[in-house]
Amino acid sequence: MSASQFAFENKLLRHMRANDFELLAPHLEARKLPLRLIIEQAQTPVTDVYFLETGLASIVSKMPSGREIEVGVSGSEGMTGSSVVLGGMQSPHDSYMQIAGLGYSIATVHLQRAMETSTTLRNYLLLFVQTMVIQTASTALANSQADVSSRMARWLLMVHDRTHGPDIVLTHEFLSVMLGVRRPWVTEVLHILEDKRLIRAKRGQITIVDRTGLMVEANGFYGVAENEYKRLLGINLAR
Repeated sequence: MSASQFAFENKLLRHMRANDFELLAPHLEARKLPLRLIIEQAQTPVTDVYFLETGLASIVSKMPSGREIEVGVSGSEGMTGSSVVLGGMQSPHDSYMQIAGLGYSIATVHLQRAMETSTTLRNYLLLFVQTMVIQTASTALANSQADVSSRMARWLLMVHDRTHGPDIVLTHEFLSVMLGVRRPWVTEVLHILEDKRLIRAKRGQITIVDRTGLMVEANGFYGVAENEYKRLLGINLAR
């Protein structure tokens, strides 16, 4: 591994084969990724794929009523543009920055050429896409079977895996969108988690106090996708 590859925070870039990294490196552009930056628009061809260093991107689906709900997240563990890796080139979902950060973009055409050149790169990225499929299935199970407290605990753990430090900068309004619940439910559940001394919450920020306790609170709905990420890619998702 070259010194330049070792310097990346993004786990996919950092741990891929050196030869595959060298195919991508000349085309990676450093980007600031502000809050609400649109990464992908539904039913629109993807022009750029992002490897996040910090921050968090949400994949969001719209209900028939127009309300949004999060169906997937990606941070420093992965990449956006699963449809590009699969050859579909666009998605029915929107993706945007939920937590501002930094990252690297690569034009879709350059990523496609690199995958055509290297089967090991294509297979490696396909394994990541498989982890996203498992994550989405786990989210569907949690949304249909878990109570709101367990869903909140699971989601906070997922964000904590992908961010630096114990503090998560998010509004209650954003949390309600991500979990598909009304804002009063968000406030009530955060109070429950605070009373159990699992988190501290204030306006626009949540601090993880007891990660192990949150895992218990998640009631088994956290861990399957995370273990599959490690099994498939050989990388620890959480620090």
